[in-house]
Amino acid sequence: MITGFVVLLSVVGLFYTPYDPNGMDAAAKFAGPSFRHLLGCDNFGRDIFSRILTGSGTTLIIAFFTVLIGAAGGMLIGAVTGYFGGALDELLMRLNDAVLAFPSILLSLVVISLIGSGKFKVILALGIVFIPSFARIVRSEFLRCKNMDYVGSARLSGAGEFRIIFFHILPNAVPLLLSSVAIGFNNAVLAEASMSFLGIGVQPPDSSLGRMLSEAQAFLFVKPSYALFSGLMIVLMILGFSMLSEGMETTDA
Repeated sequence: MITGFVVLLSVVGLFYTPYDPNGMDAAAKFAGPSFRHLLGCDNFGRDIFSRILTGSGTTLIIAFFTVLIGAAGGMLIGAVTGYFGGALDELLMRLNDAVLAFPSILLSLVVISLIGSGKFKVILALGIVFIPSFARIVRSEFLRCKNMDYVGSARLSGAGEFRIIFFHILPNAVPLLLSSVAIGFNNAVLAEASMSFLGIGVQPPDSSLGRMLSEAQAFLFVKPSYALFSGLMIVLMILGFSMLSEGMETTDA
């Protein structure tokens, strides 16, 4: 329910907003909620509701492509290492463990410092950082499945390694991967909001929930609702995806 509401608002924000989210109206600076501006206006007279709609869409898009890159890269690495094993598995998994030993946001900051800030660079940085966690999940499933009877039957029938990996074992890893994807969305939203709040994520004039929260901190005593609404949307996103992942895990069990 919460996830559906958040996703619906975010998708609507990609195509429609009551006002130009970057449009400034000096006469409406710090205006309170009203029928004209549902959530009021910020210090530039920009409609907060419109900016939350577009900001939610931006955050959701970044989270989506972050998880897509992480899951795709993790699936490839996890499948190869889990199925073939050997020296390649040992090397990549030790590297994987080294990366997982550091907080994802810290590693993202390192990547951002190398490639620069901005929406697409945040997606790339977070996507790279998310690969190891997905790789470990897929690898564990391949280690469990590769010696099962149905895999042996596929080999006896003449199926090649590529077909066994992607058409026989990988589909069995998908249910476990889906619950990890929901957790990945949760982590990606939090990571993007943190990076944008620090000023190294989404850059002005683009809006994201973390960016709006950063802009609002200077006006907490003048316009507390400015931070309240953007912060509440972040909480709803994280809560929604957390509940979704828990529901998936319960279903799998």
